[in-house]
Amino acid sequence: MTQNLDFKRNTAVGLDLGWVNSIKVNRNAADRRAASLANRRTVKKEYQAAWLIRAVQCMDLTTLGGDDTPGRVERLCMKAMRPLRADLMQALGLESLTTGAVCVYHEMITPAVKILQGRLPIAAVSTAFPAGLSSLETKIREIELSVAAGATEIDIVITRQHVLTGNWQALYDEMVAYRAACGDAHVKAILATGDLVTLDNVAKASWVCMMAGADFIKTSTGKEGVNATIPVSLVMVRAIREYYEQTGFQVGYKPAGGVSTAKSALQYLTVMKEELGNDWLQPHLFRIGASSLMTDIERQLEHYVTGAYSAAHRHAQP
Repeated sequence: MTQNLDFKRNTAVGLDLGWVNSIKVNRNAADRRAASLANRRTVKKEYQAAWLIRAVQCMDLTTLGGDDTPGRVERLCMKAMRPLRADLMQALGLESLTTGAVCVYHEMITPAVKILQGRLPIAAVSTAFPAGLSSLETKIREIELSVAAGATEIDIVITRQHVLTGNWQALYDEMVAYRAACGDAHVKAILATGDLVTLDNVAKASWVCMMAGADFIKTSTGKEGVNATIPVSLVMVRAIREYYEQTGFQVGYKPAGGVSTAKSALQYLTVMKEELGNDWLQPHLFRIGASSLMTDIERQLEHYVTGAYSAAHRHAQP
């Protein structure tokens, strides 16, 4: 897939506390708009197939289990490089297809590098994922080690207490430090929106992380009680749109946690298209954090090709 060669990576623009403190989200209006997007009739037939292929291209194929092994990660990487069976690829007229990246813990970077050999980005979760409750020095060192091991993207978790106490300067300084530690590796800021209580907090945290140079803002670790939702996504992508209008920097968006069906993936693609436009429907600006989603997408594409659904167990698992 061709990416925008004129793309400018986001850089820290300075913390504007006046702007951050003025942010207010109309919860009722956000819920109404989210419901209209989520309930919209989905695309069908060849259009649905095309959208699902785009979802694959924008997927961070993920394994973040305590029982991860090098063998599991190697299988994940093979799946990321060949996400669909050869017969489906041929029927769909596709010569090549990969996911956007693979996402793993730090200890699993080495087996991922062994298989991918630079052919796909490797995203590593970092900064005491998922709770983020370690010292700043420890978290920065963790980023540095992951980059040295071969990670080209770092998914950091913010310190939620900075948001919950309104300490926006501390959140900004933390994000600036993470961005510096990443160097050339792109950084996705995980807000853990299920822990932030209000949509106002989600919007403010989004702005502060972008002002500090985040390349992406991401909903969740997948470990919170509530993960990605359409209302939260609407607030975050509108912050991205306004930030672009003010600064000229395009920041990416990543919903994660609970995006496990083709239907839900299509809903997030719709949000991106409606709120940000086609420019954001590219893997350098949109990712879906997922593990089981690939199986359902493959089943839906097989149905499009053959007219029949196959059992989930027939599709390869990483």
